[in-house]
Amino acid sequence: MESLNYFRALIVVLCLLFALSLNSSNGDHNNNNNNNNEDEDDDDGGMPSSSPMKISQKEALFSAIQGFVGKWWNGSHLYPDPCGWTPIQGVSCDFYDGFWYVTELRIGPVHDNSLRCSNEKIEFPHQLFDLIRLKTLSFFNCFVSGRPANIPAENWGFLAGSLESLEFRSNPGLAGEVPEGLGKLEKLESLVIMENSLTGELPESIGRLRNLRRLNLAGNLFSGGIPAGMTSLDRLLILDLSNNSLSGFLPESFSGLVSVMKLDLSNNNLSGNIPAAIGNLDNLTVLDFRNNRFSGGLPKSLERLTSLEELALSGNPIGGEISGVDWRRLAGLTALDLANANLSGNIPAGIGEIRRLRFLGLNDNNLTGEISPDLAKLPEVSSMYFHGNNLRGRLPFSEGFYRRLGRRFGGWDNPGLCCPVGSVSEKFVPIGVKICRRGGVVTTGRDGSTVEIESWGDQDSRSTAGFASCFSSVVVVLMEVLFVVLIWQ
Repeated sequence: MESLNYFRALIVVLCLLFALSLNSSNGDHNNNNNNNNEDEDDDDGGMPSSSPMKISQKEALFSAIQGFVGKWWNGSHLYPDPCGWTPIQGVSCDFYDGFWYVTELRIGPVHDNSLRCSNEKIEFPHQLFDLIRLKTLSFFNCFVSGRPANIPAENWGFLAGSLESLEFRSNPGLAGEVPEGLGKLEKLESLVIMENSLTGELPESIGRLRNLRRLNLAGNLFSGGIPAGMTSLDRLLILDLSNNSLSGFLPESFSGLVSVMKLDLSNNNLSGNIPAAIGNLDNLTVLDFRNNRFSGGLPKSLERLTSLEELALSGNPIGGEISGVDWRRLAGLTALDLANANLSGNIPAGIGEIRRLRFLGLNDNNLTGEISPDLAKLPEVSSMYFHGNNLRGRLPFSEGFYRRLGRRFGGWDNPGLCCPVGSVSEKFVPIGVKICRRGGVVTTGRDGSTVEIESWGDQDSRSTAGFASCFSSVVVVLMEVLFVVLIWQ
C-alpha cells in the first residue's frame, strides 16, 4: 500500500514538472513574437521613445527657454531628451527623419508646472528662431508692467516655412509696434495679439498673410485706419479688432472677407457709413460694431445676412428709421442690440417674427408708437429693453412674461406707456412704468409734445389715489345721513 502511495505521488510531481515546462516554452514563444513585432515597428518607421534629438535643436530649445524663464533653468533634470521620457510642460515635439523636433512652445502660467517668465527684464533670445520645425509659439502673461519688451523686428523669416500659430496674449509689458516682419510668416493660420500694450498703426504686411483663418488684435492701443490689404484675406474666419483706438472709414473692400464668420470692430473710433458691401458677407454669424461713430442710417443690405445670429450696433449715432430693414429676413438672430443708435419710427412688427430671438435692446432711441403684441409671442426671449424712448399705449405682455424676465425688462422713461392691471397684478408691473387707468389725459412727452393716453397713476401714488376716492365716498354718505336727520326733525 505504501508503495502504491509513493507511486501516485511520483506521478503528480512529474505532471507538475511537465506543466511548468509547457508554460516556459509558451512564454519564450510569446517573447519571440513581441521581439519580432518591435522589429517590424522599427522597420515601418515607428517612433521609439528614446529616439535622439539633434544637439543643435536641443541647445536652441534650452537657450530659448532660459531667455524667457531665467538662467537658473538648464534642463539637466531631463533624461534622455526633452521630447522623450520626461517632456517639458508647454513643449511638444514631432518625429522627422529619425529625430525629435520641437513643434510647439508655450510660455506662461497655463498650468501649475508650466514654464513661467522671469521676474527680470526679458529679451527675445535669437536661438528661438533656430527651432526650424516650430508650428505654434505662444506667450501668455509673460511680459508684465514695469518690464517692457518689444516684439523682435527681425528673424521671423526663419520660421516662415513652419509657423502656423503665433500668440501674444495678456502681456501688459509688451509695448511698441507690431513689426512688418510678421508678414513673412506665409504659413500662419492664426495670429492673436490680444490684451497687450502695443501701439501705432496696424502694419500693411498683415494683408500678405493669405492663409490666415483667425486674426485677433483686440485690447491694445492701436490707432489709425484699417489697412486695405487686410480686407482681402479671403480665408479669414474670425476678425477681431475690438477695444483699440482705430479711426477712419470702413472701405467697400470689406466685401473681400468672403469667408468671415465673426467680425468685431467694437469700441473704436470708426466713423462714416456702414458700407452696403457688408451685405455680401454671406457666412457672417456675428457682426459687432458697438460704440463707434457710424452714421448714415441702417444699410438695407443688412437683411441679406441670412446667417447672422448676433447683430450689435449700439452706441453709434446711426440715425434714420428702424424700419429701413426688413427684420423678418434675419430669422436666425438670437441677439439684436440697437440701443442708443439715434433710431426713430415705430418698432417694426417684423421683429416679432424672429422666433429665435433671446436678447432685444431698443432702449435710448427716439422710437414712437405702440409696442407690437407680436413681441409678446417670442418664445425664447429672456431680455427686452425699451426704456428711454417716446413709446405710448398699453404694454401687451402677460404677467407670466414679466415674471420670467424680471429686471431684464426695461420700459421706464416712456411718458406715454402704461401697464394694464387686471391681467397683470400690480406687484408685477415693470419698474418705472405707470398703471393704466380709465379716462383720457393729456401728458407731455420727452420731446415736449403732448400725447393723449389712458389716465394712469404711478405705483407710488396708488395709495394716495385710493385714499382720495375713499374720502370722497365717506363725505357723500355723511351728507346723506345729515339730510335725513334734518328732514325727520
